[in-house]
Order: sequence, then structure tokens, then C-alpha cells
Amino acid sequence: MSDQTTAPDTQPLLRPVRLGALEPPNRVVMAPMTRARATNAELAPTDLHAEYYAQRASAGLIISEGTWVSPDAIGFIHVPGIYTDEQTAAWAEVTESVHAAGGRIVSQIGHLGAVSHPDHHGGRLPAGPSAVNPEEMAFTPDGPKDTVTPRALTGAEIADTIRGYRQAAANALRAGFDGLEIHAQGSHLVAQFLNPRLNQRTDAYGGTSEKRAQFLLDVVDAVSDVWGGERVGVKLSPYWNGGPAFTADADVLADYDLLLKRLGDSDLAYLHLVGPAPDADTDDTFTAFTRLRSHYRGAVIANLGFTQATGNELLERQLADAVSFGAPFIANPDLVDRFAHGHPLADGDRDTYYGGGVKGYTDYPTVAGS
Repeated sequence: MSDQTTAPDTQPLLRPVRLGALEPPNRVVMAPMTRARATNAELAPTDLHAEYYAQRASAGLIISEGTWVSPDAIGFIHVPGIYTDEQTAAWAEVTESVHAAGGRIVSQIGHLGAVSHPDHHGGRLPAGPSAVNPEEMAFTPDGPKDTVTPRALTGAEIADTIRGYRQAAANALRAGFDGLEIHAQGSHLVAQFLNPRLNQRTDAYGGTSEKRAQFLLDVVDAVSDVWGGERVGVKLSPYWNGGPAFTADADVLADYDLLLKRLGDSDLAYLHLVGPAPDADTDDTFTAFTRLRSHYRGAVIANLGFTQATGNELLERQLADAVSFGAPFIANPDLVDRFAHGHPLADGDRDTYYGGGVKGYTDYPTVAGS
């Protein structure tokens, strides 16, 4: 568990915390959110990204939108990468802006794997752990399309992919980020390797729960070699239900129980864990985090559907060390101040969540005087 710095007269969300080598001044974390504003051929962040993140620098910790570790990782339009020198230099401008505003920012890196589409790869099939169609929806330049049956990664390609994660981690370090988060949630590549329906390999990366987890553990080792584990986090979603391939049944949750215990040996800065959706036919949020906390001895950032009240309650019950907020940060760049002073939260314009420019991105006002 993290260093639980206490300040009895302050609501838990506003107390400082230690997450490995990271020292957020409060426990209000800005969750990674794809906003699809990298509308340039280089897939590099822009001055608009720098302004957007700097506006939200009062968060205890900002986790960047997921960024591609390589061209093969791409699976969504207008999402930036961190695999070229140009992208890395552009991210350096973002981190400089955040730091100038007094904030801390972690780079989230990932790969969409089999949930990508040939339209993102010049007609080539995307690759996944096995040649099994995830039956999800891919977001292409021509709009949403059904996923296809991918090709299975070869052993050599898995090694290359892990090297891609390591290089992306090195680029994030060069860009001035304060840490690194591995995107292993939802239906992305790491989650595909963890999934027995999509991972039907019989080599070192499949066949048992332990072997299905090996890809993630190898990625953790690769990026920790660059950063040191005390500045590396992993985001997982044990309760994820999406399409026929991803169901949070008893067997899946049991596999995640074992994975959390194994990750406890990695000396990570934190695990960023997504709980069940509020309307899910499974454990409620507090039951879920009681279970997750029992299997992981390190620091936990909790995610999904929290309010100020439920976030404070979760922290009071010591079921997590920090809470991440996604949508509330879109329309409330001063979310921490609003929590501190009891100001109501503004609602975001969902029509502008993905794509576009300034509108719905950097034009949300703060509360006067906060």
C-alpha cells in the first residue's frame, strides 16, 4: 500500500499521497481519455494538447490519453503516438506546459492489437495473440467497422512488440513525463493476451493463466528497465464486459486475482484498476475494490463512475489510495478546486468528446474565484 499521509481535517481526496516515487499533492487523478485531437499526419500532439493538459494541472496526477507505441499499434483515428522523434518532441512541449502550471503527468502507452482494422494498416491484417476475431467495433478513417480475424503474432513479432513498448517508454522519459502507465485495460492488446477466448496460443504466452499473463509481465520488465518500477503503473479492467470475447465471469475474475498477486512482486508505483460499471450485473463498486485490494499489496488508483462522495468514501475505507476521474475533468478543468470549495460540476458536451478543435476541449471555464 502507499504511504497514507493523513490530514484529518481535510477530505480524503485532497490529502497528499505517495505512489512509488510519485508524490501527488492530492488524490484526484485525471484518468486517461482519448480525445482524438491529433489531426495531423504525424499523429503528434499540438499546442492545443499542451493547453488542455496544463488547464488541468491541479490534478494530483494527470495520466495522458493512451498513445501508440508503434505504427502497428494504431487502431483509432487522430490518437497521438510516442514512437517518433517528432511525436516525442511534441510531447515534451506538453509536459513542459504541465510542469510550468505546477502539475505532474504520466504517459500512458498502448497497442490496440486485434481490435484494430486493415484500414489503419494499408490493408494489412492487424495482429493479435491468436487468429480469433474479437467481434468488436473498430473506428477507422471511414467510420466504425466490424473487426476482422487478425493474424497471430509470431514469437519474433512478440519480441519486437515488447521492444516497441521499451522504446516508447524511453521516448516518454526523453519527453519529460513523470512516469509511465501501461495500457492493459478494456480490449487492448495486453487484455487480449490475458483473455482465454482470444489467446489460444500453446507457447510461452498461452495455454494457462500464468502463461497468458507473461506478455504483460515482459512489458512491465521492459519499461521498468527504462524507468524503474517505482515510476511505472499498470491499468487493468478485471470487470470489463465488452462484446462476446470480454466477460467478467468467475473464471476471468479468478485469473485477475492471481495476476494481481504476481504484479505485487514487481514493485510498481501503482495499479490503476477499473471497477464494475454502475449498472453491471456483478459486484458493486465497494465489494469489487474490497476484492481487488485483498489481492494486491501495493498502491491502487480506483476508476469508473466515482463521484466526490463515493471517492471520499472509498479512500476512507482504505480500499484505494487515489481515485481517477474521466468525464468530470472534461468540463471541469478546475475539478480539484470545485471539490475543495463545494462548487457544482459542469456537464460536458458529448458531441465534442472525440475529434474537433478548441470547442469542447479547451473552452470550458473555471469557476470564478476558485
